[in-house]
Amino acid sequence: MTTDTREKILSFLHSKKRARAKDLQEFLGISRQGLFLQLAKLLQTKQIAKEGKSPRVYYFLAEKSAEVPYGKVDKQLLDFVNKRYLYVTPLGEKMSGIGGFVKWCSKTGQDLQKTISEYVSTQKRYDKWLKNGVISGLEKLKNTFAKVYLDKVFYLDFYSIERFGKTKLGQLLLYAKQSQSKEIIAELMEEVRPKIIQLINKYQISSVAFVPPTVKREVQLMREIEVRLALPLRKIKIAKLRSELMVPQKTLSKLADRIENAARTIVVEENSMHENILLIDDAVGSGATLNETAKQMREKGIVKGKIIGLAIVGSFKGFDVISEI
Repeated sequence: MTTDTREKILSFLHSKKRARAKDLQEFLGISRQGLFLQLAKLLQTKQIAKEGKSPRVYYFLAEKSAEVPYGKVDKQLLDFVNKRYLYVTPLGEKMSGIGGFVKWCSKTGQDLQKTISEYVSTQKRYDKWLKNGVISGLEKLKNTFAKVYLDKVFYLDFYSIERFGKTKLGQLLLYAKQSQSKEIIAELMEEVRPKIIQLINKYQISSVAFVPPTVKREVQLMREIEVRLALPLRKIKIAKLRSELMVPQKTLSKLADRIENAARTIVVEENSMHENILLIDDAVGSGATLNETAKQMREKGIVKGKIIGLAIVGSFKGFDVISEI
């Protein structure tokens, strides 16, 4: 193989716009192994990109990235963006840190230098609600429900912030659920597991319960979270009752409907006694599911200590419905 082969691949993709490996192999007349060696080198140097999943994968010429004047951006701002920002393109490409931020600024026609400063200041303004790595939602629950059955309720980040949209955790959670990708779920768990362990230790949690999903999927996020956390705690079984038409909480806009939905479809299948319980959900919208589940635990008399509610993300304004998740 020579560089000439890669030039032929680039020329073919330029004329055809995109092509499968089979098309390229027929055009070049080389072995499949030889082709993928050249494609790997072109992908590594970012001359080409690909989309789709096997067996239907297409290759195309990558967009040329504009030179970014990183030297003019304060290093602390760059470090902040690299740690906190995640952009998912319309084609489903996941771009972390400054690379994703540059792409987003380019697509939205915004000045990079100015927008980085505005992003960091906006994010830090929301970070004021963070204490010891978690956000407390207890006061919002108290302002929403006549009675709150949870002793504490936390989420690890907001789902989205003004102007800049979904946070990094918000993006990971959304696409982990929608794509059912175990790779994204693994990345999500890498982000959240240390904070969950910290919470368990702080509140001396002895038992854990996971809110079951409503919508059937081949890869169930909550089940994956349970397996990947591998917590050495007693498990409390919670069931989700099935009906002819399953109605997800996110489709209900009225608080009363969400409370009724949670109360009638969630069943705590446990009779033994527990000390401090950690009740985990993926996202807090109204908080009805967590509160109604905690209510059942209290009414069954299975908890001696505290019930701590935890969601990966929650909404900033009150407990608005997070309709995408």
